[in-house]
Amino acid sequence: MMQANIDKTMRMNYLFDFYQGLLTDKQRNYLERYYLDDESLSEIAETFEVSRQAVYDNIKRTDELLEDYEVKLGLYRKFEERQQLITEMKAMTEDKALIAKLEQLEMIE
Repeated sequence: MMQANIDKTMRMNYLFDFYQGLLTDKQRNYLERYYLDDESLSEIAETFEVSRQAVYDNIKRTDELLEDYEVKLGLYRKFEERQQLITEMKAMTEDKALIAKLEQLEMIE
């Protein structure tokens, strides 16, 4: 169960990185505090002077929205595929110049 929570948090952090520009300020603030700053629902609710349930509902809806963006745009999936190919290519060569270029490519992502 704990690993599933960690996996979900990591996934949401990546989706947030890719799609945060499509979110409202409120959605961005809640997700940032919840996933990146590891604040509890109660802490977020207190900060924004809303109920814990309101925070939970907003985060749940925003999670679903990010997943919907990913289904439609696939930025995270494509990022993972590129990373896998780069890793495989680095393992296939000892050419230091090529490895350096692949590392530069990784940094662009």
